[in-house]
Amino acid sequence: MKRETKHQRADSVNGVLSYIYLHIDTDLNVAELAEMEGISAHHLHRIFKEETGKNLFETIKSIRLQKAASLLLTNRYATVSEIAMMCGYSSQTSFIKAFKERFHTTPKVWKRGDSLLYSEKILEGSSSANSDRDFSKTIPKIVKTPPIYAAYIRHRGYNISIRNSWNRLYAWCIEHDIPENARQIGFHHDNPTITPLDECAYIAAIEVKKGMNLHGSVAYFEIPASLCAVFHIQGKYGDVLHFMRYVYQIWLPESGFEAKTLPPYAIYRKNHFLDESDEFDLEFYLPITVL
Repeated sequence: MKRETKHQRADSVNGVLSYIYLHIDTDLNVAELAEMEGISAHHLHRIFKEETGKNLFETIKSIRLQKAASLLLTNRYATVSEIAMMCGYSSQTSFIKAFKERFHTTPKVWKRGDSLLYSEKILEGSSSANSDRDFSKTIPKIVKTPPIYAAYIRHRGYNISIRNSWNRLYAWCIEHDIPENARQIGFHHDNPTITPLDECAYIAAIEVKKGMNLHGSVAYFEIPASLCAVFHIQGKYGDVLHFMRYVYQIWLPESGFEAKTLPPYAIYRKNHFLDESDEFDLEFYLPITVL
């Protein structure tokens, strides 16, 4: 396969994935997704499977359910029906059936506490298991963020292997004369406290000029403007998962805010995936809405 062909395929898949994550609350029609990229639905299915190793329909379903599981945890006053609609389900019955198949419990039972047991199993043996950080006094600022334009590399799995994607992105920045002070951004598409860590979708990104023409493994996207709770935290590798568990399971349900379907992201002042000390200094941006 020619390099140009591989870059075109990667661009199409990146564009489709970005659209899915940002519009998971809508009816996602594969024919329309394909048309958006100027290819046939059959071709999209084929290259999506070859590029990601996953089926497109199953990917959409998985993203919907992961978003729903997280929102059931954080949006305590939303009904199961409302959560289903926020994640693109037109039928509460079909949502409950799909949820039970994925999480082996009902949305109502999950909302009442099954999520905590599920989270404990996921984080057992992870880097956060040994973290004893207390984040209960970490108070966020509430800000309206402007859009951010970024070049990015997708990574599957939330573990130390993320360092590989950051190194590739860093090398790309050097090659393309991206300023050293350009903001480094980690984008968390999945909630790693309730998603198996090897399945989590993560993005390593660097802020660039709007409309920059990029191709191949490094692509371009826009982080939408949003009302956000912004937490400033410092620590070592492993503390981030412990912090995110606090945010999703303790802070948000008691905060008077609810989470949006937009994914949270971290802007690094010190990036533990690039720093030899494994230490980080970051601001964690959580898109929210007022109850």
